[in-house]
Amino acid sequence: MIPSFRRRTSSIAHVFAFLLLAALFAAPPARAQSTTRIGGEPIVTLRRQPVSTTRPEFTSITVLPGRGMELLYVTANFPGKGEVQVLDSPSLATAENMLDHQDDANGDLSYRMGAAFLIPYPNRIRGKLSPDGKTITTSWRGHTLVLPANNIGKLPGAERHAMHGLILNAKATAVHITHMAGGEQVTGVVHAGNFGGHWLSKTDLVFTITLTAEALDATVAAHNVGAEDEPIAIGWHPYFRLPSGQRSQARVRIPATLYAQVDNYDNVFPTGKLLPVQGTKYDFLAPNGRALDNNYYDDNWSHLEWKNGAVTVRIIDPAAHYGVDVEGVSPEIRTIQMYSPPTVKFVALEDQFNFADPFGKEWGSLNTGMVTLGPGQGAEWRVRLHVFAP
Repeated sequence: MIPSFRRRTSSIAHVFAFLLLAALFAAPPARAQSTTRIGGEPIVTLRRQPVSTTRPEFTSITVLPGRGMELLYVTANFPGKGEVQVLDSPSLATAENMLDHQDDANGDLSYRMGAAFLIPYPNRIRGKLSPDGKTITTSWRGHTLVLPANNIGKLPGAERHAMHGLILNAKATAVHITHMAGGEQVTGVVHAGNFGGHWLSKTDLVFTITLTAEALDATVAAHNVGAEDEPIAIGWHPYFRLPSGQRSQARVRIPATLYAQVDNYDNVFPTGKLLPVQGTKYDFLAPNGRALDNNYYDDNWSHLEWKNGAVTVRIIDPAAHYGVDVEGVSPEIRTIQMYSPPTVKFVALEDQFNFADPFGKEWGSLNTGMVTLGPGQGAEWRVRLHVFAP
């Protein structure tokens, strides 16, 4: 297993471990991979054969090193049904065309499919728009940050803003596959530096994705290899497919007691108010969750309930006798974002460190989830997926 970099650890031993890890990754891949390239790098597919005749098992994952180690596909075998797509993604040919021929300079089509990793900030950040409309300016502890203004709502008067981080089209290096008992693991490193001049200090990101019958584990370790403090938040944007295609009857459980009020579902900017979920359409606390019905959701939940070292979000598709559990196991995970319009056949459930617009004045003195890393320090984000038949 890969050693994890914990927040506020700056010992020489950790730095040495990081260097050793980088050297290990320089080894050649364990086996040849697909010749198909996305983002200029070969895609990586891990596979295993199912062995159980009674329990669902994960069978494969497809990773895009040329797109910040994004998960494009995840499959699982359900006895009596066969292989099921866990993530909502287009065909490989369509994905390649979208990402390599239709995308913009920020790589924004990456978070329209599969499960993209969002670093150093998931969600939205507001700021002063530049005259050319291409960037916004915000600040952190007296430092100025100039970020791509890569998103805007559709309604008149919508405000252009930054969204979903700076690694959507980053290339991972030192990609390495390891065979394990009952599964496989892929690792990769993104030397993000100062994220194209948009961020403070310098950052290395180590990705570890492990496939076994029982679970899919995804870990991102961020390490400040620069000379000054920096804020970091980590999250992802997984589109969990509903096999029945019947979104209204799908049920979700989010173990949270508060949700963040937003101005509207076009800007989706937080007002700074955290409101109780009880008695509202945002109450997903029941053991079997709540049906999505025809409600629109693009919302953020907090004050999460932790049990057995994890905060567990659940998706159930009763019509398909299908379910997915998402366990967030990193203590830095403070919020869950859910995106699911009534017209789609997926639910995006996003474990992330932070609230939306984490540098915004609307939050006052609230800890908005950005982790401060000093030189030599690290933080880790980790989730685990399970599939089951309800």
